Amino acid sequence: MTDAAVHLQRLRASIDNIDAALIFMLAERFRCTQQVGVLKAEHRMPASDPAREEQQIARLRRLALEADLDPEFAEKWFNFVVAEVIRHHTAAAAAD
Repeated sequence: MTDAAVHLQRLRASIDNIDAALIFMLAERFRCTQQVGVLKAEHRMPASDPAREEQQIARLRRLALEADLDPEFAEKWFNFVVAEVIRHHTAAAAAD
């Protein structure tokens, strides 16, 4: 195996580990937001909290800049996740 192939294999193994960690972190995040959804449903609170979402977007954009990540990408990722969270919260409210 060439040095380049070995290096590529190591990089891919690191990427695979990072992907696994991301999946487990997302699962934990959704467990937390599911509890938020139940709490909101119990107290007849709206599924969406635009002020909180704005704060989080600003925070994540700052973090992205610190991490040398495109803030636009961070915002798109957050909006994607929040849309799924709101869907879960709406379903929890309907089931209540």
